[in-house]
Amino acid sequence: MDLNADVGQSFGSWTAGGDPAMFQLATSANVACGLHAGDPVTMLDSCRAAYELDVTVGAHIGYRDLAGYGLRSLDMSFDELFGDVLYQLGALDGIAHAVGASVDFVKPHGALYDALIHDAEQASAVVAAVNAYDPGLPILGSAGSELLKQAKEAGHPVFTEAFADRAYFADGTLVPLSREDAIVHDVDTIVERAVRLATQGEVVAIDGSVVTVQPDSLRIHGGTPGAVEAAVRVRAALEAAGVQLESFA
Repeated sequence: MDLNADVGQSFGSWTAGGDPAMFQLATSANVACGLHAGDPVTMLDSCRAAYELDVTVGAHIGYRDLAGYGLRSLDMSFDELFGDVLYQLGALDGIAHAVGASVDFVKPHGALYDALIHDAEQASAVVAAVNAYDPGLPILGSAGSELLKQAKEAGHPVFTEAFADRAYFADGTLVPLSREDAIVHDVDTIVERAVRLATQGEVVAIDGSVVTVQPDSLRIHGGTPGAVEAAVRVRAALEAAGVQLESFA
C-alpha cells in the first residue's frame, strides 16, 4: 500500500503543514506546483527532501487560487485549465530534474479534485494536458471518477486512492468539502478506517453502509493541528497489521 501526503504548500513567509514529518511517513509526496499553493523555493525544498528520502514525487495540480488555497470551484474554459495544468507540470518537473528527482505521477487538489469526479469537460482538459506533456505519466485519483475514466481511455496508468479522514457517500464518492460532515476528525476512527481500507478494501459511508474501495494508495493528512500525530498513528497501525508500504509509481 502506498501512503501519499500533500506537501510543499507553504508560500513566502507563510508556512503550511508538517512537511518534515510527512516526508518521513509518506511513500509518495504530492508537491504543490505554485498555483493553489507553494512557490519555487518551497517546490525546490520539497523535491530535495523527497529525493534524499526516496519518496516518489507527484505533481499536485490545482486551480489558480492562492487566496482560496485551491478549495474554491472555478468555472474554467478548456484552454484555461489545459494551460494551467501544463504550467504546473513544467514548473515542478524542471525543479525536480534540477535536484535529481522526477515527477512520477499527477494528482489533483481540492476543488479541482472534487470537480474531476463528475465534470467530464474539466477532466478532458486535465487529461489532455497531462497527455500532451507526458503520455505515460500515471494519474492518481478517485475510483469511478471522470478523471480516471478518461485517463485510462487515453492510455495513462491510473491508480485509485482512498481517504481515511474523508467521509464517503454510499456510492463510493467523497462527501464534498463544502459540507460540514466532509472531514473525519477523531484520530481513533481515522486509524481504524485506514487499516480497514488497506486490509479489507472497504469503508463505512455516512449512511452506515459498507462501501468497497480497494485503493492503491491512502492519503495521509498533515496540514492541520494534530494531523501529523494522526499520520504517525496511521502508519504505525498499518505496519502492525502487516501492510507493506511502498509507492505505487
